Amino acid sequence: MLGYVGRRLLMAIPILFGVSIVIFITIKIIPGDPVASLLGPTGSPEARAALTERLGLNEPWPVQYVTWLGHTLTGDLGTSIARRSDVAPMVLDALMNTLILSAAAAVIAIVLGVAVGALTALRRTGILARLGNALALFSISVPQYSIGLLLIIYLAAGAGLFPVSGMYNPNGDGGFVDLFNHLILPAVTAALVPAGIIARMFRSSVLDVMSMDFVEALTSRGLSHRRVMVHAFHNTVPSLLTVAGLQIGYLLGGVIFVEAVFAWPGIGLLVYQSITQRDLPVIQAGVLVSALAFVVLNLVVDALHGLVDPRIRA
Repeated sequence: MLGYVGRRLLMAIPILFGVSIVIFITIKIIPGDPVASLLGPTGSPEARAALTERLGLNEPWPVQYVTWLGHTLTGDLGTSIARRSDVAPMVLDALMNTLILSAAAAVIAIVLGVAVGALTALRRTGILARLGNALALFSISVPQYSIGLLLIIYLAAGAGLFPVSGMYNPNGDGGFVDLFNHLILPAVTAALVPAGIIARMFRSSVLDVMSMDFVEALTSRGLSHRRVMVHAFHNTVPSLLTVAGLQIGYLLGGVIFVEAVFAWPGIGLLVYQSITQRDLPVIQAGVLVSALAFVVLNLVVDALHGLVDPRIRA
């Protein structure tokens, strides 16, 4: 098992290296002048030249990339142009907030997706199965920001059941209850698309397993329906882990609209604000940290996959 995890870890190194190259080139071709943003419109040509040299922007792109990568590996993510502060603490705080939202949304998505998928697979002709299929299709089709706005209008601003935006109440104690109340609506909104995808994929997986010969063999030996379903579910775990891991990874980078609608101070909202401000160091660091979190998540999913399916380790 350790050898399997070690091989996966070694495979992640060139992936991260390639991601860093793509991020660096993308930032370089984005319109905007970081020197002009730092100096303002009154900067003299001499000041521009001095700052360009100090930032290393007069060097060729390969030299700039090696310098940036070296600083990044030591934890130096640069200085924010708009906020005039270190990028690393800002991005890490935002990442923690995104992880909180993504974890809550992942729990909702997996529980709801598995329940709806199993229901629609085992009760294919009932009214509940039809409602489950409709719910899964609806959750995939409707834009997240539309659902978020409806929840804000009717449940937050209208009924007053939940806070409208933010992560904590400015006048509250900042405790778990306050966080939980602010978390419910954005977590539900972010979980809808992954829940629908998990439901449809899990339904297909259950149907495939139920059509296998070993299920008929177990039934013919007199095993109860419950025990047969336990064996069948065990064979669906690898595919469930794969699709759930992909959807959780999607949450890490795809909650930007949810964070923007609910003003959740996560890395998606931070990158969105930085794009509008042309704050290139924050954009660069935010995308890189998100990619790193996605790679780490895939390593965890691969390790779990290897635990439940010994054939994968071989």
